Amino acid sequence: MQPTDIRNPQYFHKVVDCQWACPAHTRVPEYIRLIAAGRYDDAYLLNWDSNVFPGILGRTCDRPCEPACRRGRVEESNGEKPEPVAICRLKRVAADNRSDAIETRMRQRLPERVPDAEKFRVACVGAGPASLTVARDLAPLGYRVTVFEADAKGGGFMRTQVPRFRLPEHVIDEEVGYILGLGVELVGNRRIDSLRRVLDEKYDAVFVGCGAPRGRDLHVPGRDENTDKIHVGIEWLASVYFGHVKAVGKRVIVLGGGNTAMDCCRSARRLGGEDVKVIVRSGYEEMKASPWEKEDAEHEGVVILNWLNPKSFVHEHGKLTGMWFTPMRAEHDANGKRKLLPTGEPDRLIECDEVLIAVGQENAFPWIERDLGVEFDEWGLPKLDKLTMQSTLPKVFFGGDAAFGPKNIIWSVEHGHQAAASIHNLLQQDDVRKRPPPLTNLVSQKMGIHEWSYDNEITPDQRFVVPWAPKEKTLKDIKQEVELGFDVQTAWKEAQRCLNCDVQTVFTKDICIECDACVDICPMDCITFTANGDEADLRTRLTAPALNLAQDLYVGGPVKTGRVMVKDEDVCLHCGLCAERCPTGAWDMRRFLFAESYAGRGEDYSALPAKKVAA
Repeated sequence: MQPTDIRNPQYFHKVVDCQWACPAHTRVPEYIRLIAAGRYDDAYLLNWDSNVFPGILGRTCDRPCEPACRRGRVEESNGEKPEPVAICRLKRVAADNRSDAIETRMRQRLPERVPDAEKFRVACVGAGPASLTVARDLAPLGYRVTVFEADAKGGGFMRTQVPRFRLPEHVIDEEVGYILGLGVELVGNRRIDSLRRVLDEKYDAVFVGCGAPRGRDLHVPGRDENTDKIHVGIEWLASVYFGHVKAVGKRVIVLGGGNTAMDCCRSARRLGGEDVKVIVRSGYEEMKASPWEKEDAEHEGVVILNWLNPKSFVHEHGKLTGMWFTPMRAEHDANGKRKLLPTGEPDRLIECDEVLIAVGQENAFPWIERDLGVEFDEWGLPKLDKLTMQSTLPKVFFGGDAAFGPKNIIWSVEHGHQAAASIHNLLQQDDVRKRPPPLTNLVSQKMGIHEWSYDNEITPDQRFVVPWAPKEKTLKDIKQEVELGFDVQTAWKEAQRCLNCDVQTVFTKDICIECDACVDICPMDCITFTANGDEADLRTRLTAPALNLAQDLYVGGPVKTGRVMVKDEDVCLHCGLCAERCPTGAWDMRRFLFAESYAGRGEDYSALPAKKVAA
């Protein structure tokens, strides 16, 4: 193998597993250290720069960072239950404890305005997370951004589909307000019903961030009878938010296994549902809902039934009384493709008074005229450049659920960042695909022979549990937030579980004397000096075989005996013991910074908030 080129920013970026997994590439270990130091404003602002909605995402994010967390892997390798750091809930700690000066500090960290940007007008359709991110990135540069929203307030589905017991209204108001306070114009109560009319208003660019507003229905016998007791899930959740629905029947069936289904069943429990069942065609582990969403629902008394396929609705004397279901099983063909087949067991009748259908969402673009130049694929989704988010009509861009179908808030934010960069390039007559390189550096943390500027002690603590409000209280009030968040003492303890994966072990071959002291002291046996070879061979000859092929090996150039240093990045604890033990300083601990470039902030990062926090 060739020596690893650690000058490539993506090499160490990939080693910081949580940041690599985050669609918005939030600098997770950095903000966790800031929280541990009690610097909540700095932690909040670092998040705000990349994921835009720290308080919202600290409660609702799908947490792609946490399955990637190294803590889970190394604990598992020690024979313990893998428990990642509570990254998402620590983000909320920064939001809950920020000071009243946060908005002033935001304004102090904004980029410089682009000359003559005020002559350009940008329209955003929908006021959800993708559109608001576009507005947040472009308005400080001087562009005139107008956001059109069918509802009175901004926030999109974050406001109308996420229940208040998960996301309080004041959190949405505050974080949407920060963006509108940058000079963004919100035109509420205006539903856009024609893209042609928007274009006729002479906007220089249009961003479509209207979400996936149409819930899938279920067309089985009996669906068209007694429809006031059968509801499409996302529409029902909106009706709950606006106060149109205040009660449900005692026996409720929720069809579907995604997060929307979990929001429906938990809302139903608070509106009078005593016997609430979630019924899914596939297995429990195959449900799309996040594991913690399923656990939360079951904790509140919701029953989840699997392997049941809806067959028909049952009505008696004009009243919904139940549903028939066919028991199913999974079968895989020779190519591994799964299909569901009836087991042959008798159909099951499950009684109910009300049914909520949460089997998916679809995009709906009846308002985009098909002769404008915006092309759609066979699934009704716009044909886009996945980097730029640009449609086949150059001045029209898409993002969030409107772009590639339903995902989650953090993906919408990243789409918004990329679309904003593209719109900026378009309006400046630059290459739309141009992306300045990220800001990166690698700085030694050495403060003495055996002393580092970060806390490298590995705590054995298991993941701390976020406290809940009492169930007898939360099930009686749909606006009572369930999770109360960490207090600052517990947050500090949870922050200590972070392994500081952005502090990298860096090897200098020319001063290595091959004493193998680093090999002896490494608690994970992840360092080996051996003869070179191809990767597959090297992985088997290490002190501990490197089994995770998704994580690169760190290979140092030949040392004096001709051997190479090989380190398995996958299980390294970043504890610094190798660097402390090395008698020549061949190993060093260096903090790696990776910050994405955003619209209007390219080679010059003088205004980038992340740089100031890192200093």
